[in-house]
Amino acid sequence: MSTKVHSDAVAALAGLLRDDMTIMAGGFGLCGIPENLIAAIKLSGVKGLTVISNNAGVDGFGLGVLLETKQIAKMVSSYVGENKLFAQQFLSGELELEFNPQGTLAERIRAGGAGIPAFFTKTGVGTLVAEGKETREFDGETYVMERWLRADLSIVKAHIGDTEGNLVYRKTARNFNPMMAMAGKVTVAEVERLVKPGEIDADHIHTPGIFVQRIIQGRDYEKRIEQRTVRKRA
Repeated sequence: MSTKVHSDAVAALAGLLRDDMTIMAGGFGLCGIPENLIAAIKLSGVKGLTVISNNAGVDGFGLGVLLETKQIAKMVSSYVGENKLFAQQFLSGELELEFNPQGTLAERIRAGGAGIPAFFTKTGVGTLVAEGKETREFDGETYVMERWLRADLSIVKAHIGDTEGNLVYRKTARNFNPMMAMAGKVTVAEVERLVKPGEIDADHIHTPGIFVQRIIQGRDYEKRIEQRTVRKRA
């Protein structure tokens, strides 16, 4: 078996975790989040973490469990809405928050993986987003400079992966996961189904295995619904 494959999340993160590190966590709301790896980080007790993620899950689930234990010191995010503890800790000054427009956050992460240290965007010009940042004119329009985002560790979740680390994401989970896999010094992936090399059509691979250092077969996924909405039958 490939040396990338580990027995569980605790084993996969062994030797990688330390206080005050920066971690990228894939997913969008509760979709495509690395549940097993988040649980292992909680178990490790590391603290002072800077976590780069679109949001922090919800109260008591996803990254919300690391807010409960106060292991996160800073979030780099674009959305707070569904997590009352996230909002409460930010407003009380317990949690530092670097707020980003969602597209800017995605591009900062992509730039980190592509080796592009900075880029210019119109998003946020003339608002609080641009305060303290360099602006420049291009073709008569003002743009604000944004820096890349990189992490000591990226944790991602995929639908299918092979033992060499090639990953395929499913639907909405193919949002922040692919670029986060590229932007971490070390990337650990958990998958719903682990297969042998060659079982994934090469044209279907979203993240090549060269970006993934460790991989596990995930288990016990809850797959909660973030906001359950229903309609009456006709």
